[in-house]
Amino acid sequence: MRIAIQQAPFDLGVESTRFAAGHRDVGAVVTFTGIVRDTGNARLDAMEIEHYPGMTETAVTEMAREAQTRWSLADVLIIHRHGRLETGDMIMMVATASRHRKDAFEAAEYLMDYLKSRAPFWKREVTAEGASWVEARGEDEDALSRW
Repeated sequence: MRIAIQQAPFDLGVESTRFAAGHRDVGAVVTFTGIVRDTGNARLDAMEIEHYPGMTETAVTEMAREAQTRWSLADVLIIHRHGRLETGDMIMMVATASRHRKDAFEAAEYLMDYLKSRAPFWKREVTAEGASWVEARGEDEDALSRW
């Protein structure tokens, strides 16, 4: 398992290849990458993401361990960036490996839902009109509640 909370960009191809390499006991590797997108309401210039070092890593690691147990995962990778990110930048990556694809897909989806609604990150959208904190959305809570 590897959890990386970092400011620096990551290379999706390198990370995916590294994660999948050497797993001879798995039949599935699932990856998901989140990208900063324009909100459409007011032209998004950037997304600023804050976190508490130590606390965030601990919380994300605990959730990854829970996913490993619930879905019999062979491995988990979570990368989440912080700092100022522009539209089109990769913000996060989740990768799961398991013997069967169902476990890999479900665990990846669970981790994505957790990262979106419960992981201790605070996001601020920056537009030409100013900056505002991103509020929790009901649909994100609904997605998490199914687990």
